[in-house]
Amino acid sequence: MLARTDWAHLIPHAGAMCLLDAVLAWDDHAIHAISTSHGQPDHPLRGELGLHAIHLAEYGAQAMAVHGALLARHAGVEAARPGRLVSLRDVVLSVEYVDASHGRLDVHAERLYADASGAQYAFRVEQAGRVLASGRAAVIHPASEEAMAP
Repeated sequence: MLARTDWAHLIPHAGAMCLLDAVLAWDDHAIHAISTSHGQPDHPLRGELGLHAIHLAEYGAQAMAVHGALLARHAGVEAARPGRLVSLRDVVLSVEYVDASHGRLDVHAERLYADASGAQYAFRVEQAGRVLASGRAAVIHPASEEAMAP
């Protein structure tokens, strides 16, 4: 298991927006992370009615970022690489809001394709063995930080 302190400095997400707690397993193709942040009353994505399930795509995207960062570190790169989430496809939500009383989230991401310009992953977020959200996400890596400006 890799605690957040082992990889948080490798991704651009910081503070309360770093939603994952730990990585249970990872290899060249996939990652399995866990989180309990969905139960926090001050969650940065929480609305009046709670954490909407569409925000689980952000958990999937962060698992992608951690996976890419762990792969980069394995190749000798220690700096966070900027990326931009550009596409969500085939997203399926089985709940409207996430119920924190059902326990931790298990976040899985599987790399479908990657090169120097970006990557595509399939993700799924489970809670107590039930899939709450799944889909595919694509991220691009701009050639420079100026390309990240809105």
